[in-house]
Amino acid sequence: MNADDFTTVHDAFRAAAEAVPDKAFLAVPPRASRDYDAEGRDITYDEARVAVESLIALYREGGYGLGHRVALLMENRPEHFFHLLAFSALGISAVPINPEYTHDEMLYQMAHSEADLAIALPARMAELEAVGKARGTALPVVDGVSLPVSLPRAPQPPREGPPRNAKPERASELGLYYTSGTTGRPKGCITTNDYFLKAGQCYLEVARKGIIAITDGEERLLNPLPLYHMNSGILSFTAMILSKNCQIQPDRFHPSTWWHKVAESRASIIHYLGVVPPMLLNQPESPDEKRHCIKWGLGAGIEPELHARFEARFGFPIAEGWGMTETGCIFSATENPRHIGTRAFGRPNARMEGRIVDEDDVEVARGVAGELLVRTPGPDPRVGFFAGYLKDATATEEAWRGGWFHTGDTVIQREDDMFIFVDRKKNIIRRSGENIAAAEVEACIAGDDRVAQIAVIAAPDELREEEVMACIVPMPGTLIEGTGGEEALADDLMALCLEKLAYYKAPGWWLFLDQLPTTGTQKVQKTEIFPKGEDPTKRPGIIDRRDRKKRVKR
Repeated sequence: MNADDFTTVHDAFRAAAEAVPDKAFLAVPPRASRDYDAEGRDITYDEARVAVESLIALYREGGYGLGHRVALLMENRPEHFFHLLAFSALGISAVPINPEYTHDEMLYQMAHSEADLAIALPARMAELEAVGKARGTALPVVDGVSLPVSLPRAPQPPREGPPRNAKPERASELGLYYTSGTTGRPKGCITTNDYFLKAGQCYLEVARKGIIAITDGEERLLNPLPLYHMNSGILSFTAMILSKNCQIQPDRFHPSTWWHKVAESRASIIHYLGVVPPMLLNQPESPDEKRHCIKWGLGAGIEPELHARFEARFGFPIAEGWGMTETGCIFSATENPRHIGTRAFGRPNARMEGRIVDEDDVEVARGVAGELLVRTPGPDPRVGFFAGYLKDATATEEAWRGGWFHTGDTVIQREDDMFIFVDRKKNIIRRSGENIAAAEVEACIAGDDRVAQIAVIAAPDELREEEVMACIVPMPGTLIEGTGGEEALADDLMALCLEKLAYYKAPGWWLFLDQLPTTGTQKVQKTEIFPKGEDPTKRPGIIDRRDRKKRVKR
């Protein structure tokens, strides 16, 4: 099926369900400790169609349609997709919530998005009800697994838009996905049906070249990434619909049982992020890692020295790729030469072109590092990309200055067109696949009266790619005898971060300094805190609190 033949994602799903009703659409791999589908299950296209149609009727009866936004806190359960497809049919926009978010983070997201309704797992409903009370405007919360016979009546939100019963269009908003910005709070990326469909089509085109291939109706793609991310929630999901294939959706990545899960679920394709390969390579060899039927994998961020080792041990190629929530489409190093061991992630393709520029947006020579700019080929460079940052037209236009989207990534382009990742230009820390805005962590810590200056930076981490590190100048008189000194202050600030932020954003490393290097305008110069080449985690006085960064069972 071709994405251009459909107006909405629901249209594409309905066509696939009519063509292959008995084929698996979604699968949940077995996991005994999970509180749902412990033995695993396959959901056919027809079974999903029945569930989606019942939700469409329910939302329509409640008055929900174009212009409404509905929050989803369903973790990685298959019901997330049922709601999303019903939204697509009616013109509702989904606002997926990161299940690791604290009360304050959810409150910001619900206030900023102006969500009209929240759909949640039963165990998470009380948290969202508390968020609704704190927001000050009504936020009905409904059990998303066993929905009631009726929904709370849809409000008439202040947002201007078409009549609620109007049919959604290709350009209708389908999702509001929050991504870490460089200036503090996450930005809401507006994504449309067009974005979803073009992303899925791009995936299929990239995945049908070189070392990898997708056969319609024959693939089972195992994607352990969270559904509030575009990777599993949009990219692979829509691609599986367009190719009439199945997405296997575990609750998350579990390294010790990974190969058993891969084999038992009959997966033929896997997705990964940089943290996955080292964890799997560190596992003892097992029979399960030899009995899988994986043909290839797609991901991003593998350490260069691990790439060849991974392919040799596990017996299939993996293609490094690149994409952003804002772009939808991706690059991927699927065609030889792949330049394994260099952080190569692909070449320009028919869906997205790129160029490398200096600080003045002037294109640099091949082999010279600069910022990667991307756009869609043709008269409209924004086609297929996100529709903009919600309530931030200034940031949207700044990102698109000159007709190219500025990624903030430092990249080199080789003579054969291959892009090689160098670093992130933006003030972003990437830990285990999660983008963390240093400014957001700094704002949390700076709220403590004992902190005079704060700089949050990325520290190297062999397993998680990067770890969050806080460099702090305490207020005079703070570290006095009898108060427990630096370790006590680090513990207090760590507790503050764990209360206000998702656990993975809290600094794992803490260092207290007498001063931080600044410019003439008193802006901290982060690149001058440590000499080039020094490992900041080896600095005397460093405090390690990584063991306190644990996922909270909510």
